[in-house]
Amino acid sequence: MKKGLSFLVVVSVIVAGICSAGAGEIGLIDMKGVILQSDAGKAAGADLEKFIEGKKEQRTKLEGQLQKMQDDLKKQASVLPENVYKEKELAYQKEYRDDKRFIEDTNAEMKIKDQELSQKLIPEVISASNTVGKKGGYTCIMDIGSGGIIYYDKGNDLTKKVVEEYNKAYKAKK
Repeated sequence: MKKGLSFLVVVSVIVAGICSAGAGEIGLIDMKGVILQSDAGKAAGADLEKFIEGKKEQRTKLEGQLQKMQDDLKKQASVLPENVYKEKELAYQKEYRDDKRFIEDTNAEMKIKDQELSQKLIPEVISASNTVGKKGGYTCIMDIGSGGIIYYDKGNDLTKKVVEEYNKAYKAKK
């Protein structure tokens, strides 16, 4: 942990030194904010939300089936022969494990989808940042969310400008 933090501080100091060595200004963006506020990010978020809603529907059906199995098992516990009851109990336990596996798989899928969407959008955000940086005469643009920045003047925050540039490029690509 200490090594990672030390490395981050050293890299931040080096980057800040390199950026301040030039004649231009240092610009800052919130990469996550750009993604969330941009049209492309909102569209990607809507796609992810559709995926989540579909999985929620599946989960609700599975949960209903599980509850029905459990209720039937409780109602029939005193009437069923022991071997039949054990079979039904085993079937219920299997369904319960399948349900837990479904939840784990869904969470893993959501994480992967989120990473894929981010990996697709990040190069586009960088491109929009480059355009804003060149137009504004910035020596470098750093991501606020990457750590290492303790204080910055809000006047150097280019997040809104990058969102606008990114939206222009996104609409042109459509």
